[in-house]
Amino acid sequence: MSSRLRIIVSGLIAQYPLGGVTWDYLQYVSGLARLGHEVYYFEDTGQWPYWPENDGLVKGCENNVRYLKGIMERFGFADNWAYRFVWQSQWFGLSELRRKEVLATADLVLNVSGTLEDPKRYRGAKCMAYIDSDPVFTQVKIAAGNDYFRRLIDLHDVVFSFGECLGEAMPQTPDTGHDWLPTRQPIVLDEWQKDDSCRDVFTTVMNWSSYKPVKFQGRLFGQKDIEFEHYLDLPARIAPVQIELAAKQGKESKLPRELLEHRGWKLVDPDLVCPDLDSYRSYIQGSYGEWSVAKNGYVQGQSGWFSGRSACYLAAGRPVVVQETGFSKWLPVGEGILTFLDVAEAEAGIRAVSADWQRHARAARAIAEEYFDAGRVLASLIERAMARVESHG
Repeated sequence: MSSRLRIIVSGLIAQYPLGGVTWDYLQYVSGLARLGHEVYYFEDTGQWPYWPENDGLVKGCENNVRYLKGIMERFGFADNWAYRFVWQSQWFGLSELRRKEVLATADLVLNVSGTLEDPKRYRGAKCMAYIDSDPVFTQVKIAAGNDYFRRLIDLHDVVFSFGECLGEAMPQTPDTGHDWLPTRQPIVLDEWQKDDSCRDVFTTVMNWSSYKPVKFQGRLFGQKDIEFEHYLDLPARIAPVQIELAAKQGKESKLPRELLEHRGWKLVDPDLVCPDLDSYRSYIQGSYGEWSVAKNGYVQGQSGWFSGRSACYLAAGRPVVVQETGFSKWLPVGEGILTFLDVAEAEAGIRAVSADWQRHARAARAIAEEYFDAGRVLASLIERAMARVESHG
């Protein structure tokens, strides 16, 4: 295997031009380039783009393309990106000749979050890898009989998942017959240098509900709104410590703003406090730590999923108090990361961090360096992906 590979990363940077989404995919591109690889970013979702100021899908892509172009230029990829607008399959970025040449000669395609509309168009690459960033929901959809989704995944040579304990999570998470290899969100650590100056407030950035619950064998696998109900009284238990939610209105269930504020939660608009790449990072770096529930499906499935957003808090030296989803099987907990399964444990975690913040802050950064460093995460992913292809001839 050549030490320098030509790699295509897929993503949603233009589709959803939001700070957290941008970091999710940009850290793949930047991290791979830092390993010495020739990296291209392709966005080929087949979806109409979303624009935050419209708070919905838009008919044109000018703003989205401008946003993506600016991000790529800023991080040194001005000539290494391509975006396909759904209307008449119009491409932006790379010339058609160059784009086809890259497609035909790629060593590896990373279909992160399954964002490619039609993976068959990328089968010219030596290896295609699917990165499942939404474990439990992915497996439930396949097991529930979504044959179209299964066929899309089966077009890949190797499949990875943020559900690092999927094999151990059965039967909470159904078996799909795939060999899901563990991986996690890569974090470019020097982009998240820690600073001890911060507000004395726990925060999180969240969607109240992202999509409809998924049903399988009589069970519903739902969103954060379901889990949050168990923690409504937490602010009263931890006063005077505050928790601030940069919470986005749910698509399937409405954010109960008046109820939350009445119970002592502080609410802010993520479109105002952390709308882009830099403000999102500043919001995390300026926080005392993170407190967050997980999607109900993640809690039920106990697949070992850990939030990429929480990993950014860790990299910034910010402790996280987060709901257990099985990740304690592979991540150290108790310092830097504190887990909970009920409101009493959530209160205990917040009080523990508040009592010795410096110790937990140091532990948070140390965990990020050991477990989420983009160089380590991506080198391991590439080695296993290419080894799988070589072993199959």
